Amino acid sequence: MNELLSLVADPAAWAALVTLVVMEVVLGIDNLVFISILSNRLPAEHRQKVRRIGISLALIMRLALLSTIAFIVGLTAPVFDLGIAGPLGAHGEPSFETAFSWRDLILIAGGVFLIWKATKEIHHNVDPAHEDTPTEPSKTGAVISNVGSAIFQIILLDLVFSIDSILTAVGMTDHLPIMIAAVIIAVVAMLLASDPLADFINKNPTVVMLALGFLLMIGTVLIAEGFGAHVSKGYIYTAMAFSAGVEGLNMLARKRKGG
Repeated sequence: MNELLSLVADPAAWAALVTLVVMEVVLGIDNLVFISILSNRLPAEHRQKVRRIGISLALIMRLALLSTIAFIVGLTAPVFDLGIAGPLGAHGEPSFETAFSWRDLILIAGGVFLIWKATKEIHHNVDPAHEDTPTEPSKTGAVISNVGSAIFQIILLDLVFSIDSILTAVGMTDHLPIMIAAVIIAVVAMLLASDPLADFINKNPTVVMLALGFLLMIGTVLIAEGFGAHVSKGYIYTAMAFSAGVEGLNMLARKRKGG
């Protein structure tokens, strides 16, 4: 209790909380875009429920991982090394390496899954004629199957993004209460933003393709991170913001012409 009171009275703790919340929200955007695209493929009456389940699972997973911080930090220890490394960069670190930890393997698997899923969704949007249409008697079973499949895929990506999120939190502060508060605030923000974002993506087909392009890029970055090639998140989110800005101008231009 005394520790909590001292943290509340410490300006540095508040600064750490605000910084960590911003970082967690930014990292959560990737997860939220994936959940939005996946839920929009379901019948309208199931979309909100699946989004709520997905984001709730993200919160539960993050809090569960926070309770095992020592184990999570241990995931960064190398498990095996292939002995291959890239040329040294400006800071004396190799451009890539093959000393894989469990975190690296999880990031690589998550990146591959994300690229596969985004590619499949892009193919569906480009050539929807190949999408299987269930017959009338099997519609209920197909919906149940699709909802279950969507939740399962969300769980897989929640795990990847949760581990990345918690490791970021561990790297920014040593105080567990600050980490827990930041994670809860960030997930609540995701919950509030999930429906408007999903509706916006659903109503703007070109935004869907842009979001899928973001997922491809994020999947590639996850794989690169798994191989020890550190890509600055600033570059990634700047590119995403720039692309979103250009798409916003395109949408405004189409609206003006249509009006």
